[in-house]
Amino acid sequence: MLIRHPYLLFLSDVPDQLSAKTAQGIVDWRRDWCLGQLRLPGCKADTGLPDKTIQQAADEGARTLIVGVVNAGGILPDHWIGVIQEALAAGLDVASGLHVRLSSIPAIADTARECDRELFDVRHSDQRFAVGKGTKRSGMRLLTVGTDCSVGKKYAALALEKEMRARGFDADFKATGQTGVFISGRGVAIDAVVADFISGAVEWISPAADISHWDLIEGQGSLFHPSFAGVSLGLLHGAQADAFVVCHEPTRRTMRGVAHPLPTIREVIDMTVRLGALTNPGIRPIGISVNTQALDEKTATETLKRLQDEHFLPATDPIRFGVGPIVDRIAADFPLTRGAVKVG
Repeated sequence: MLIRHPYLLFLSDVPDQLSAKTAQGIVDWRRDWCLGQLRLPGCKADTGLPDKTIQQAADEGARTLIVGVVNAGGILPDHWIGVIQEALAAGLDVASGLHVRLSSIPAIADTARECDRELFDVRHSDQRFAVGKGTKRSGMRLLTVGTDCSVGKKYAALALEKEMRARGFDADFKATGQTGVFISGRGVAIDAVVADFISGAVEWISPAADISHWDLIEGQGSLFHPSFAGVSLGLLHGAQADAFVVCHEPTRRTMRGVAHPLPTIREVIDMTVRLGALTNPGIRPIGISVNTQALDEKTATETLKRLQDEHFLPATDPIRFGVGPIVDRIAADFPLTRGAVKVG
C-alpha cells in the first residue's frame, strides 16, 4: 500500500498519551509529513502538532487522515464514523491501523466509493504475494532482529536510515508493521500475511536495487519467541540480509507474554547467522542496539561498553546516544556502498 502525505492525525478522544502512540511515532520520525492533529472533546493526548479541523487541513493540502490511536480490541467506535465520512467528503483518503477494517463499516465504505477516495487498513493488505524463492537479488539489506518483541527494532532501523542518509548512503527504511507503514508511507504489516507468503512479501517489500543501495528492513518478533518466531524466520529468509543489528532490552528476564527466559545476545547472533545463511551465506552482525530507557546514564554507558567488549561489535542506544558507531562499522565493512545517493 502507498499512503499519501501530508497527514492529518486523528487522535479522537483517547484517554491518555499512550493511546496515541501510533500518531506519536509518526511525529517522532516524519514530522514534515504532518500538517496537524484532530482531537475530539475530552481527548487527553497531544502530539504537539497544531489542532486543525478537517476542512482547514484539506485546504492546506492534507492527503490522508490517519487514525493514529490504539484501543482495546482495535475497535472503531460509532461516534468516529461521522468524522471519517467528513474527511472522505473533503477529499482525504483515510488510513487506520485498527483491527477492524474501515471497509467493513458500510457507512464508511459507501462514502469512500461515492467520493472516489481510498481506504487503507494497514493491518490487512490486499496485495497478493508470491511464495518466496530465496534467489539472490541485487542491492544491500540490513535487518533488525531482537532478543524479544518490542525492543526497538523499528526505531533502530529508522535511526540508521537518518544517519546513513546524512553520511551519503542511499538508504531506505522498509516497513513491516502498521506504525512503520504510516512512517514510511508504504510497506506491509507482515504479521497479517499468510505464513506461506511471508518471505515472498519481504522480497516484494525489498526488491532488486542498485548494488550500493541499502534497504533497512524493520524486524518483527524474535527467533526465540514461541509465539512469533515463525514471522521472524520468514522475515529473515525474505530479507536476504547482508547485515543485521541485534536489538535488546537489558532489564528483561522473560520474553513478553510468555514465561520463556530471554535468550542471550550471543544466542541471537549465532541463530541469525545459521538460519540467515540459507538465503545469504554472507550474512553478518554489524552492531547491537540497546533500549536503555530504564537505566541511568552511568549504568547505560557501562552496559553498552560491556556488550561491545563481549561481542566485538558497536553497541549503542539509538535514541539516547545515536547510531553513529554502527554506521561507522557499516562504512568500514561495506566501503563501496557509501556516497552513492540517488539523484532526483
